[in-house]
Amino acid sequence: MTLAFRDKVLPVRGSLVMAIVNRTPDSFYDRGRTYALEPALEHADLAVEAGAHIVDIGGVKAGPGPEVTTAEEVDRVLPFVEALRTRHPRIVISVDTYRAAVADAVLRAGADLINDAWQCPDPELPSVVASYDAGLVCTHAGGQSPRTRPHRVEYDDVVDDVETVLCRLAEAAVAAGVRRASILIDPGHDFGKNSRHSLAVTSGLPQLVATGWPVLVALSRKSFLGEVLDVPADDRLEGTLAATAVSAWLGARVFRAHDVAATVRALRVVDAIAGNRDLAVGRRGLA
Repeated sequence: MTLAFRDKVLPVRGSLVMAIVNRTPDSFYDRGRTYALEPALEHADLAVEAGAHIVDIGGVKAGPGPEVTTAEEVDRVLPFVEALRTRHPRIVISVDTYRAAVADAVLRAGADLINDAWQCPDPELPSVVASYDAGLVCTHAGGQSPRTRPHRVEYDDVVDDVETVLCRLAEAAVAAGVRRASILIDPGHDFGKNSRHSLAVTSGLPQLVATGWPVLVALSRKSFLGEVLDVPADDRLEGTLAATAVSAWLGARVFRAHDVAATVRALRVVDAIAGNRDLAVGRRGLA
């Protein structure tokens, strides 16, 4: 299997890491550390050096908060895309947006992938992505409006619902002209789900993998891990890495992460156990 985003081709034998860079002043974890352009670029440089395959830029906090207009979102992400494209010509640049107008602006500037976390509320988005031969992440969000939190949400079978919705979104993207090799599906942990739903989706990943669409998971420091451990976001690294390793073993292939170096190391071990990666160095028992 390979993934193709514009002229970037990524083989998917092992695991791929998508680094998070938030150009927001109010993100739930980094709380504005990469809101300014230079800190954001330095963070991206470190992520690429640590082994990230994709850099994902977000200009709007996922949760509730002050309104961010389309123009303001473009102002937050576009200069970063332009600067990062110059600094790292071959890295896959992703932008986390559900707005077709934002996607058009950043793809014109050199982005390769649009990460729509809200189940495609803008019907023009897939066509815009297709017009640039770019990639698209299709995410299950339980049909909720962008930037809302779940409230007493219920499913007959959450994994079945996720599979049905994601396959429909992916096929609709193909019908709009997006290449099959350019589409990822994301079960949307915590989006339109309570913590038990997110745990069920994690254990049910083989059902999503069996669809044939490559699976991306965004687990990093999520609320469901906080509720498992009863700890705040700052203390969820171990939980994140445990969920990451399990998800990789169950067949997920792309991992959106705040802590790139730790995630890369964890996934290299999983890939080695699975036979998808050799030792970095072999010494023991050879002398």
